[in-house]
Amino acid sequence: MKKLVVLGGGESGVGTALLGKAKGYKVFVSDNGKIKKTYKDVLLNNEIEFEDEQHTESKILNADLVMKSPGIPDKVALVKKIREAGIKVVSEIEFASNYTDATLVAITGSNGKTTTATLTHHLLKQELDVGLAGNIGDSFAKQILEKDHQNYVLEVSSFQLDDIDLFQPKIAILTNITPDHLDRYDYKFENYIASKFRIVENQTPDDYFIYDADDEVISNWLDQHQIQSKKLPFSLTKVIEEGAYYNNKEIIITIDNNKIIMPTENITLEGKHNIKNAMAASTVAHLLKIRKQTIRESLENFQGVEHRLEHVLRINKVQYINDSKATNVNATYFALESMDAPTVWIVGGVDKGNDYNELYPFVNEKVKAIVCLGVDNKKLFEAFGNLVDIIVETQYMSEAVKIAYKVAEAGDNVLLSPACASFDLFENYEDRGRQFKDAVRNL
Repeated sequence: MKKLVVLGGGESGVGTALLGKAKGYKVFVSDNGKIKKTYKDVLLNNEIEFEDEQHTESKILNADLVMKSPGIPDKVALVKKIREAGIKVVSEIEFASNYTDATLVAITGSNGKTTTATLTHHLLKQELDVGLAGNIGDSFAKQILEKDHQNYVLEVSSFQLDDIDLFQPKIAILTNITPDHLDRYDYKFENYIASKFRIVENQTPDDYFIYDADDEVISNWLDQHQIQSKKLPFSLTKVIEEGAYYNNKEIIITIDNNKIIMPTENITLEGKHNIKNAMAASTVAHLLKIRKQTIRESLENFQGVEHRLEHVLRINKVQYINDSKATNVNATYFALESMDAPTVWIVGGVDKGNDYNELYPFVNEKVKAIVCLGVDNKKLFEAFGNLVDIIVETQYMSEAVKIAYKVAEAGDNVLLSPACASFDLFENYEDRGRQFKDAVRNL
């Protein structure tokens, strides 16, 4: 009996353990941290051996295969030992995709992938049997075990792509590439770019690659590398023969001379970046033969993603907006770009080597006050101190919201868009976003 070791007892780890057991593996789950009670109960009920708050090397280094959680870096000593022992290391998407014949739509990018994945799933589910998995929702492996769908939309991170071997999506989407997570890539942007492009490495001429033709990083890479798949670019600025482009408030999509036109006036999502997300999702829907009427109606009734430019409440004619999912500068760029009123901006957290220069024009034009919410705000004061009249700092979300409430006037926006990771003061970006919403409701 082959042995599967699962490193990490979270959603993807437990899902992989269940599927692995069902496929005849002897499974052992090991987590250096504490495994949540809900996941422990699942492992106990399914008689799967596990440990937490430690890694017992003797029980790990005898594996035939290791599935490692995307949160564990390759630099960790245990991972190095596993590789040195010649044991194959894979990600959940690699492991699980071996056990399904479904059509896979895989979406990656520095920003926009959650919205694009959620929107794509929303468009497809009206007419197809489709699951939503990867970085979002229930584990891909668990869904294959419990109810294998005919189609899957997978939100895929660079960390998951780092550990693929044969993973081959029928449709791959790359929303954009901007510097992010460079601490995992030896601070080399080119390593991160290469990681993102692994999404197409196993595709054939029968597969499709949908990408942002306005993104210079993507275009430069494609100029220098050959890929097998059929390319379907999308653009806000140029006319695209095969793929999608935007003109006169309409999205025009052409695939194999089959053209559809989508008006965008009634799309619920705001901002240019969301027009791009809608283009990518609609191109997938058109490829998979969803009716034009269905695509249009679905774009118009899609409610967006929690913590992504989420309108929370309007109090005294001030709109409070939760964009906690903006964990890098580029995401905050899109948020500030879409502001159409004077804005009190709540920013800060764990800086990932951020360069704030590209935000200066928007801060000059739209931001009236800045509230820095982080343990160390020195870099923010240096970057923005001379650009706004009011800049203050705090380490409490409730206080940040109260300060914003005092500064904002009728017609203004209060925007939480941190441009940083959340781990200094919060469990994760969801926790940060929920605390913001609670604080706003308590006003």
